[in-house]
Amino acid sequence: MRIIAVHLLNDYSGSPKVLMQLLKCWTKNNLITILYTCGGREGFLSNISGVETHNYWYQFANNKILRLLFLLTSQFVLCIKLLFQLKKSDILYINTVLPFGAGIAGKMVGCNVIYHIHETSIKPILLKKILFFIVKKTASEVIYVSHFLANQENINIKKRVLYNVLENDFQKQAHSNYNPSKTTKNVLMICSLKEYKGVNEFVELSKMNTEYTFKIVVNANQNEIDNYFKDIVLPTNLFIYPTQTNTHPFYQDASLILNLSDTNRWVETFGLTILEGMAYGLPAIVPPVGGVIELVENEINGYCIDSKKTDFISKAIQNLFSNKTLYQEMSKKAYQKSFFFSESNFEKEAISIVQNW
Repeated sequence: MRIIAVHLLNDYSGSPKVLMQLLKCWTKNNLITILYTCGGREGFLSNISGVETHNYWYQFANNKILRLLFLLTSQFVLCIKLLFQLKKSDILYINTVLPFGAGIAGKMVGCNVIYHIHETSIKPILLKKILFFIVKKTASEVIYVSHFLANQENINIKKRVLYNVLENDFQKQAHSNYNPSKTTKNVLMICSLKEYKGVNEFVELSKMNTEYTFKIVVNANQNEIDNYFKDIVLPTNLFIYPTQTNTHPFYQDASLILNLSDTNRWVETFGLTILEGMAYGLPAIVPPVGGVIELVENEINGYCIDSKKTDFISKAIQNLFSNKTLYQEMSKKAYQKSFFFSESNFEKEAISIVQNW
């Protein structure tokens, strides 16, 4: 038995990180693991020990028409490649719904096709319908990252929920730096450089709270950052950082972690950066819908507030930073919650998924 894992865009975002954890788990347990992903850039899926990696062509484009054309081209190429490589005894593990060419190839060969679904907010809606139709027609099993997503995108085939978790090394380092008595008042957000991720709201909050430090780490290079903010006046208490391979110093320095996704345009299906912050004991402010509320309980280990209600978010930040007892209690609850999302539980499920076939 071989596990053939497929992902589209290799970068430092959440979905390739989860696949990286799965690949490491499978190779650790002596399973033959082969990866197909786009080449030409560094990301979480680069140079994983014990994994045989094959690259196929894909290039992200800002222009929507070009992006769709590149996606279709890449999946045609991927499908042809896999038709010559797959065996019926293989398990084809497709990460996100985007590499649909793999699903088609897997169905044609007759191997078991497992989809790991991370997303629900796909635009345009016609593309989403086509992608999920292909999942429905080709998948043998579907893995969801949260119960919210399993209900939102319910497909009437074998399914299970596999929560994203923290790697042991990350969890160990975070827990060793847990400090509920922090005196710093630093607000952190880590996200893609997209308007619908709440980047503009984060800037607005920094302007409303000049007595606090605001730091945002975006999955982009410096040129992309400069271009995005070229017409925006930035306050002196706001610091913007490009893609980071090591986020520990940011979490360690922070007092509060935010997710400000616009729920009308992007519903979070889990929230890995929120979980990472919670491991450091950071209370969180997140949207009131989506998988992220399976991490954050309103007024227990953070607040669930719509990102457009910046006045309410601002008051919540001020409330936390002005009430030491409240902050420490929320910090403790966030820290305790993070223990549930351990790598040991993840590994048991990861092995079970592939051994069941």
